[in-house]
Amino acid sequence: MTNAGTSRRRSIGAQRNPESQQAILKAAEAILMEDGLAGFSIEAVARRAHAGKPTIYRWWPSRAALLLDVYHHQKHVERVPDTGSLETDIIAFLTALFGYWRDGNAGAIFRSVIAEAQTDVKATDALRAYVLDRFSQSAEFVRRAQARGEAADWVSPELAIELLAGFAWNRLLTSRLDDNPEELQRLARQISLGLKG
Repeated sequence: MTNAGTSRRRSIGAQRNPESQQAILKAAEAILMEDGLAGFSIEAVARRAHAGKPTIYRWWPSRAALLLDVYHHQKHVERVPDTGSLETDIIAFLTALFGYWRDGNAGAIFRSVIAEAQTDVKATDALRAYVLDRFSQSAEFVRRAQARGEAADWVSPELAIELLAGFAWNRLLTSRLDDNPEELQRLARQISLGLKG
């Protein structure tokens, strides 16, 4: 007769099983909520999820890769706002992102991943893959602006998003995420006028 822990361990293999993946992500998220980043390790997640460390490392090659998956799993921010105006899309994008980083543990998680990426090649690879995917998705509101004639045809939507991300990351890393609608409006106007060409 097998218990729940044994059956769960058997379900974790070389290929990702959705149920097992969710168990690991839930365990990782619970550890972050209870113990913070200081208590977060692959060993702790493996114990909590009743999974083997080799299995977790096979699916997430670094602590940063698992943190990014937890970060994305938690994320309920509208990444591609559609207000009908590039300027207000930029404001909506940054307001939602800053609120997400500020109002929970997401900002601390993302800062930790950025920090690990400075010294760990696997963390760098995980962060690069994550941000390039996000840039591609978020660039949709710049493409819509081009279709409306609000941004020039020569504008690269992905580079425009990377420009916004650089501003956002700087604010995150220097703990300046407080609401300042007037400042965000000024920034959005400067960027939208610049993209108009």
